[in-house]
Amino acid sequence: MINTKNLFSALSNESRLRILTILVAEGELCVCDLTQVLNLTQPVVSKLLADLRKLALVSDKREGKWIYYRINPDLPEWIQHILTITVEVNRKITPYCTDLKAINQMKYENKNRCIN
Repeated sequence: MINTKNLFSALSNESRLRILTILVAEGELCVCDLTQVLNLTQPVVSKLLADLRKLALVSDKREGKWIYYRINPDLPEWIQHILTITVEVNRKITPYCTDLKAINQMKYENKNRCIN
C-alpha cells in the first residue's frame, strides 16, 4: 500500500513526475511514446515505470510486444486528487507543458499518417 512518504518520494524525481503528468493528462501510452517525448532510452523509461508500478501508481497491459501504461484506476481518492492538482499546475511550466504538447503532436501525426 502506498503511503505519503512513498508518494512524495516518487513525485520528487523529475522523470517520474513527467511520466505521471503525461499519463494523468493523456491516459494510456506505450513505452515508445514516453521514450520519444522524454528523450530517454527505453531501459531508463522502463525502469522508471517499474518503480511507479511497484508503488501501484501505474498499471500496465500487454498487447503483443507492446506494453501500455496508465494511472492505476484503483488509487485511493487522496492520491488521485494530489495527482490531478499536480498536473494542473505542471501544465503551465516547462518541461511538463512541452511534454504534453509533444504527446499531442505525436497523436495528431499518427492520426493523419497515410497508409501506403
